Amino acid sequence: MPFAAKQPCKAGCGALVSRGYCEACAPRHKAQEQRPTAAARGYGRRWRIASKAYLRAHPIAVDYFGEHDGKVYLAEVVDHIIPHRGDMKLFWDSNNWQGLTKADHDRKTATEDSSFARAKGPEGG
Repeated sequence: MPFAAKQPCKAGCGALVSRGYCEACAPRHKAQEQRPTAAARGYGRRWRIASKAYLRAHPIAVDYFGEHDGKVYLAEVVDHIIPHRGDMKLFWDSNNWQGLTKADHDRKTATEDSSFARAKGPEGG
């Protein structure tokens, strides 16, 4: 009976597995899969109202990566300048907010909050 070829672990560690994660990566990713809902993390109705009001008051996107080349873009997303990591005082501190384009926000979040960024460490390598 033929078997399917093994694939790399979904976590990107390089281990070959039948499917999903290797035994070393599985516990870490199981915890991530049980992440609380967006509303439970603070991004519910109150956040939607507050963030829309912030964007109305601050409609120009911050050029976070310095790549707008003098062009003005509308802010689409309210970003936490310092990631709050569940600290609700920091979460609701509007001095910690900035308007970003969605593309810049997604890129910033990926570099700061993703498992890839955590694996590289704070010094970036």
